[in-house]
Amino acid sequence: MSHNLLLGGGTMLVCVAIQCAFVGLLLRILLHMHHRELVRPSFTGATSLLAMVMMMMLAGNLVQVALWAAMFVWLGEFEQISTAFYHSVVNFSTLGYGDIVMSDEHRLLGALEAATGVIMFGLSTSAVFMVLSSLMQQAWKHHADWLAKK
Repeated sequence: MSHNLLLGGGTMLVCVAIQCAFVGLLLRILLHMHHRELVRPSFTGATSLLAMVMMMMLAGNLVQVALWAAMFVWLGEFEQISTAFYHSVVNFSTLGYGDIVMSDEHRLLGALEAATGVIMFGLSTSAVFMVLSSLMQQAWKHHADWLAKK
C-alpha cells in the first residue's frame, strides 16, 4: 500500500505541475491578448475566448489522463494503451463505471487518480470563471461608458 501511495502521490504532484503549466500558459496568452487589445466583450469575442480557455484546460486534463494511463500500462495493469486511457478517463472524471477494474494490488491508484481529477476539474472551472468574470467586468464597464456618453 505504501508503494501505491508514493507512486500515486508522485503522479499527483506531476499532474499539479502539468495543470499549473497549462494555467500559466493560458495566463500568458490572456495577458498578450489583453495587451494587444484583442479581448472584446462582444458575443463572438467572449464565446471564442471562453471556448479557448475550456479547450486549454481540457487539454491539460487529457495530458494528465494519458500520464495515469501510461503508468497503468507500465505497472502491467493493462496491455493496451487504449484500454488504460479509457479506464483512466473513467477514474479521472470520477464517473466510475466499474466495467474495467484494476487488480487489488493497484486499485488504490484509481482512487488517487479520481482525487486528482476532482482537484484538476476544480482548477479548470476556476480558470474559466476567472475569464468569464473578467469579460463581465469589461462588458459592464463598456456599458457604463456608453451610458455616460448619452
